[in-house]
Amino acid sequence: MRASIREVARRAGVSVGTVSNVLNRPDVVAEATRVRVLTAIEELGFVRNEAARTLRQGSGRTLGVIVEDIANPYFTDLARGAEDASNTGGYDLIWCTSDGSPEKERRRLDFLEQQGVSGIIITPVALDADRVARLRARDIRIALIDRRMSGAGACSVSVDHVQGGRLAMRHLIELGRHDVAFVTTEPEPPPVRQRRGGALRALSQAGYGPEQTLTIAEPEPTSEAGQRAARRLLEFGTLPAGIFCVNDLLAIGLVNELVRNGVKIPQDVAVIGYDDIGPAATCVIPLTTVRQPRHELGATAAELLLAGADNRHVTLTPELVVRESAS
Repeated sequence: MRASIREVARRAGVSVGTVSNVLNRPDVVAEATRVRVLTAIEELGFVRNEAARTLRQGSGRTLGVIVEDIANPYFTDLARGAEDASNTGGYDLIWCTSDGSPEKERRRLDFLEQQGVSGIIITPVALDADRVARLRARDIRIALIDRRMSGAGACSVSVDHVQGGRLAMRHLIELGRHDVAFVTTEPEPPPVRQRRGGALRALSQAGYGPEQTLTIAEPEPTSEAGQRAARRLLEFGTLPAGIFCVNDLLAIGLVNELVRNGVKIPQDVAVIGYDDIGPAATCVIPLTTVRQPRHELGATAAELLLAGADNRHVTLTPELVVRESAS
């Protein structure tokens, strides 16, 4: 059992208020008294309850971050950017994951609200304007990543995914690979729909129609799903000339499975991913991909939050990174 502040006061022979002053305003406590209280704290192994203190004071120095999957390097890099910017601003960070579940997202929001955080950075799954309004009513600021909620009081930051999809498809077209397959997820979140929309627009602008595309949808954006997508494509007998995967994990799994089945990349098939996570450069065939500024995404969200920039939106620019899988 954790020792309470009352037990510390009893051991030191002082009031609870004096113990609180030693913890929060030691300069107002006489040195001899301060020494007695600190000795009692050490003997009892007392650890202050920061969450309770924050709720009492109503002015915490803690932010929460909720991402969809902390095992995905994209979200890890994003959360690290948020943490670095938060720490620079004098705030600590509590990381949570929603696993893409609306119910789990709701529980994580409840938890962070109960902890008395000053703000929440989130890659939302089902967050709506009503919940944002409730949080803002409790003076909890909200920063959305890769979503926008006009007029709700939330700031937001995203990447221009339409441009990212264009970059990927234009590169495939320049390589002469306009017979293309998309490997995506079902359902498609808004950023993924934007990527595919940008790619289709690039195809149309080059004079090619949607009939020259094939879509393979998997239930989750993982490397295992990429392997399954590769096997599905192999079952068709004739592979497309180019494949655009809507994230790097899908692309890495797909490339590895195609290579295991004797497909030469990029000679037989050119493959492009999206995100530029660390493993993209080191997989069996280094991956051509569209780089998202992941650390900057998280850092910008935290900076907007700490600046109190309600309803402000920032759009960041993606970048094509050419490696061996599509060169």
